[in-house]
Amino acid sequence: MAGGRCLATTPRKLGPFLATMFVTGNIVGSGLFLLPATLGALGGISVLSWLLATLGALLIAGVYARLGVLAPWSGGPFAYAHVLLGRLAGFQTNYVYWLSGWIGNVAIALAVTGYLGEFLPLLHAQPASTVCTLLVIWSMVLLNVAGPRAVGGLETLALALGLGPVLAIGVVGWWWFDGHLFMASWNVSGQSVAHAVPASLILVFWAFLGLETAAVAADVVENPRRNLPLAALAGVAIAAVIYAACCTVLMGIVPAPQLAASSAPFALVAARLFGTWAGLLVSLGAILKTTGSLSGWVLVVAATAKAAAEAGSFPRVFAHVDARGIPVRNLLLHGALMTLAVLATLSPTLGQQFNRLVDVTAVFSMVIYACSAVALLRMSALTAAGTGAHRLRDRLLAMLALAFSLWVILASDTPLLLIAVAIMATSLPLYAFYARRSTQTQGDPPAGPGAVVLSPPHPP
Repeated sequence: MAGGRCLATTPRKLGPFLATMFVTGNIVGSGLFLLPATLGALGGISVLSWLLATLGALLIAGVYARLGVLAPWSGGPFAYAHVLLGRLAGFQTNYVYWLSGWIGNVAIALAVTGYLGEFLPLLHAQPASTVCTLLVIWSMVLLNVAGPRAVGGLETLALALGLGPVLAIGVVGWWWFDGHLFMASWNVSGQSVAHAVPASLILVFWAFLGLETAAVAADVVENPRRNLPLAALAGVAIAAVIYAACCTVLMGIVPAPQLAASSAPFALVAARLFGTWAGLLVSLGAILKTTGSLSGWVLVVAATAKAAAEAGSFPRVFAHVDARGIPVRNLLLHGALMTLAVLATLSPTLGQQFNRLVDVTAVFSMVIYACSAVALLRMSALTAAGTGAHRLRDRLLAMLALAFSLWVILASDTPLLLIAVAIMATSLPLYAFYARRSTQTQGDPPAGPGAVVLSPPHPP
């Protein structure tokens, strides 16, 4: 998000390379640090999950690239759902995005705790790990209360110093990769390939969350009709290579069951290859990067709720600001919500708790992606721009992305799916209540074949 703010004030537009780096930077984040442990419970077979997830991510990125070209609106997924699918769809999209934001923040905080455990081993066990996670969450909440400049400073430091040591292990570790060890841990779950791979997709796709930012870049990219699809697809591909290479190499150095039991997999491998000092250095880098990501996402989630409250779609308390313009009550309420999420998902290990939160967040995100795919179908039916071949291509892309999103959702565990549906169902009574209070200018989808959408509303 910090990258988006910088781009908005840059007078020169982005060429294909910088646009690609923008998309890549919005995808690669804290998902890298605990996923090797998560996928260690499956073994090397997770490589197949990475391949399928990459194909799906490319399809979804293609949807946002096309939407960004056809309708470069502010608001991203919410704007597309609101204008093309109706007010209820727009409200639900914003609501689900907000939920996935603060629930996902708890998963990021757990990653911080996992790597802090390399310095303080007592954090690997309860109740110390829970206490530490709560301290991490509330530290970032209070940092945001201090103001956005403090958050920006931490994010800059985290980006500069945090990611390097972890990526270095993912690169140099291939010198010690043992193919026999990798194959010995090919499928440690005992499940069939047909079951293990689809079931793990929801976990793997956590790494790709953020690919929707491709649609936001349309107004700052040179020649967007050519460069935006290139940046979206190349950004996803680069992120996929980074994730898959880093997660796979670790399984050829350390047996998958040991990775699955670790709360700091990159530090574990670094210590094994180079000694304790390397493990601590990697842990420090991971702590910096995940903490920086968490501080930024706390800000984003608070801003999302504030904008929705100002439009009358969320409780007014989220819109209240102090004399400095900081939504303090908003931030404190989100801290309380994240605290409840930590306590509600307590598990024997950090990895198991991380998995629960990642699963819910990823399901919510797949729902948003499915809605955007439907929006592209609607757009292709309404717009007069382009040839019949272009419209056919857009429809095929949208249908494939929609099918993949629904497949990932349905392949998730049934209890998880029921929880997600129950949580999303709470949006219906909330919509009925807040729709009456909405002060936002509403826009209707264009009517009739061949109509062109020119000016959408400005959603929160």
